[in-house]
Amino acid sequence: MRRFLTALGSAVVLSACYHATIETGLTPSTETIYKPWASGWVYGLVPPATVSTASQCKSGVARVETVHSFLNQLVGFLTLGIYTPMEIKVTCAAGKAALNSDGDRVFGLRNDASDGSFQSVFTDAATAAVSNNEPVYVVFSDGSQAD
Repeated sequence: MRRFLTALGSAVVLSACYHATIETGLTPSTETIYKPWASGWVYGLVPPATVSTASQCKSGVARVETVHSFLNQLVGFLTLGIYTPMEIKVTCAAGKAALNSDGDRVFGLRNDASDGSFQSVFTDAATAAVSNNEPVYVVFSDGSQAD
C-alpha cells in the first residue's frame, strides 16, 4: 500500500503543466491560431515547426502561449522524451498604428475583421486621439498589397 501511495503522490506532484506567455503589447483580437500537438523531439532540443502567422495575422501578433499539458507530458514520458509535444496558441493583433508621410497616426483594419477587432481598433484610435490631442485615421483595406 505504501508503494501505491508513493507512486500516486509522485504522479500528482510531477504532473504540473509548463506554461509560458509572450505578450507583444499590441491589442489582441478574437482571431487565434491553435496547434494542440506541436511536435518537439528529444526533450525539446528539436523544437516544433514555426507557426506561420503572416497569412492569418495581418496586423501582427499580440500574444503567444506555449503549454506542456498533462497529456503532452505523459506522451513525452511514455516515449522516454523522444517525442515531446506541446500546445501553441497565437492570438492575432487587432490592428496597429503607423505614421503616414504627414506624421499622422494611422490605424489599419481589414474589411473582413471580426466585430471584436473593429471595437478594439476604434477604442485604440480614440484613446490615441485623446491622449495625444491629435487627429488619427482608421484605414480599411482588403488585405491586398496595393492597399
